[in-house]
Amino acid sequence: MISEQEIFNARILIVDDQQSNIFLLEEMLSEIGYTHLTSTVDPCTVYELHRKNRYDLILLDLQMPKMDGFQVMEQLKDLETNGYLPVLVITAQPAHKLRALAAGAKDFIAKPFDLIEVQTRIHNMLEVRLLYRKLKNYNQVLEQTVLERTAELRESEARFRRLTELSSDWYWEQDENGRFTKIFGPVLEMLGIRIDPELGNIRDNDGAGWNEVERDILEENIAARRPFLDFVYSRINPDGSQKYLMVSGEPVFDSSARFISYRGIGKDVTESMMSSG
Repeated sequence: MISEQEIFNARILIVDDQQSNIFLLEEMLSEIGYTHLTSTVDPCTVYELHRKNRYDLILLDLQMPKMDGFQVMEQLKDLETNGYLPVLVITAQPAHKLRALAAGAKDFIAKPFDLIEVQTRIHNMLEVRLLYRKLKNYNQVLEQTVLERTAELRESEARFRRLTELSSDWYWEQDENGRFTKIFGPVLEMLGIRIDPELGNIRDNDGAGWNEVERDILEENIAARRPFLDFVYSRINPDGSQKYLMVSGEPVFDSSARFISYRGIGKDVTESMMSSG
């Protein structure tokens, strides 16, 4: 929401070739509380004034010498690239109202001035203008926040990956159907295996195999959606040698408690197992 104080603090530029009209509008607006009023009798200066000050509202007379209000609005379009002209035109010609609105003006004030009409139209237009600007600023802040959070997430993911690499030989993820979706680390090359690109499961080389009893226990844990820590199981390599692997994993659930994936780490513990045996 926009407060009354924000509206009264808005920057307003009055453009009229008649100094008497400017004086009248300044008196009317000052009496009801507007504090930032600027004026000019030269329409040729409006473009530069708005470029420097970015007024919240421009009260623009249409009939002026050297440059009329329509020409001024055409110039202002180069500054307001978003298409929003904060212009409220002043005219004594009813036929000019529709033309002014079509040229980009947002509203109009009729001459001779009516105090209540002037107050109401200016107040309403400023409220819309300030709300529009606040929304734009909010969207910019939101976009910047998203970029910062995305960068933080990527940094956190990279940090997690580095930590995983230090504490294990590989990191793995499976989807809800048991398909491997991510594997970081040299486990595939280490074991001489590959992931079937269509099925997402492990394809062993001929002559290699897992200890079925240990494998069944691991599969049972995963099927039951249970976490497991430092589970050791073995594998026979094609040359007949034995390799021991230690894995840890945890199920991942979404906000509605629906299982969506498994993730974990693994490590080759063959050397320690062989030495302890």
